[in-house]
Amino acid sequence: MTRSYPKDTLIVGLAQIAPVWLDRVGTMSKILDQVRAANEAGCHLVAFGEGLLPGYPFWIERTNGAVFNSPMQKEIHAHYMDQAVQIEAGHLDPLCAAATESGVAVVLGCIERPLDRGGHSLYASLVYIDSDGIIQSVHRKLMPTYEERLTWSPGDGHGLRVHKLGAFTVGALNCWENWMPLARAAMYGQGEDLHVAIWPGGIYNTQDNTRFIAMESRSYVLSVSGLMRPGDFPKDTPYLSSITAKGEDFLANGGSCISGPDGKWIVEPVVGVETLIVATIDHRRVREERQNFDPSGHYSRPDVLQLHINRQRQSPISFDE
Repeated sequence: MTRSYPKDTLIVGLAQIAPVWLDRVGTMSKILDQVRAANEAGCHLVAFGEGLLPGYPFWIERTNGAVFNSPMQKEIHAHYMDQAVQIEAGHLDPLCAAATESGVAVVLGCIERPLDRGGHSLYASLVYIDSDGIIQSVHRKLMPTYEERLTWSPGDGHGLRVHKLGAFTVGALNCWENWMPLARAAMYGQGEDLHVAIWPGGIYNTQDNTRFIAMESRSYVLSVSGLMRPGDFPKDTPYLSSITAKGEDFLANGGSCISGPDGKWIVEPVVGVETLIVATIDHRRVREERQNFDPSGHYSRPDVLQLHINRQRQSPISFDE
């Protein structure tokens, strides 16, 4: 399906949903439902939270995840690996087909188990699928945050790319990459004016960072969060009672929101509900705000300050034949 793009406006959807935790097929079904809903709402783009497919590693801080050589940690990690995404195996094919059918571009956070790194390590990856259903970039999170390092591997710069969508240039970063000044600068310098920040869920992440990036970049910022409640864990989750022992109402409470390029809220953070947030954004506002500040244009000094980015996909081996 071909969806037309008005001269300046774009309709965006933020899918704040919970995974069917560590169930790749079940979570994909929920994702496809949201793509269909975004299509019905007229969206040109729909975005999902960090690691949504098949889920964020909530168990680590709740089960003494730093204990070395723990049989419990090994068992849960192996289960996580079983449910992770191998793009080479076609695990994202249903989503690519849905994007093609609907004409809606997709930003998805997933846990990737890539064959080009041997197929036995996990990466928090951010995938951009265009409205023709083609995977245009896969960005592996540069630095997993805190306890995430016990299950995710550090990525590389290969996926630090932007994509044209109507009048806009779309870029995206994973979670605390959005606090990394040089990662943000890498996107700004490529002409980004619609920034997608994906998070596992938590208003404490989105309430300040979203507006800060918008004001710094003079761009629209979509912060898209996941959601996680105790009832979202399948009953057969390994060590479920240990993971949910604290009795929290939420392990991740959402907080998805949208800021305009002046740093003012278009949609304030939405907490505690599964929902599709839909908004229309206008590129004219970007152009207005760039009049007095453009971080990679007239307010940059490349003769003094430049950023070098290595976008080579990293591998432990190379062949000369």
